[in-house]
Amino acid sequence: MPEMIRFHLDENVDEAVARALRNRGIDVTTAGDANLLSAADEDHLAFALAERRVIATHDADFLRLHAAGTPHAGIVYCHTESRSIGQMVRSLVLIHECLTQEEMEGHIEWL
Repeated sequence: MPEMIRFHLDENVDEAVARALRNRGIDVTTAGDANLLSAADEDHLAFALAERRVIATHDADFLRLHAAGTPHAGIVYCHTESRSIGQMVRSLVLIHECLTQEEMEGHIEWL
């Protein structure tokens, strides 16, 4: 059976997104949950890779890390001003419903 996506939200993503995903039964951690507040982006990627979690972020630095070949379990990138909290939640729910963890490994989804 395919592995369901689990998310890790970096500190740039509003906590309301995590609450909304959890209310829908989706497994999600935040930077605060993982004791990664103010941590380097590489630390977030390492945590998410070790935990097999897809990172959701507004931080374009993750795109540069991907381009440099840094391994990751998947990245969902959303430009800060392109979506409301509700739109971001709906997009992450759709990704959760349509893609597997295996499909996200080393992949970027753009919102």
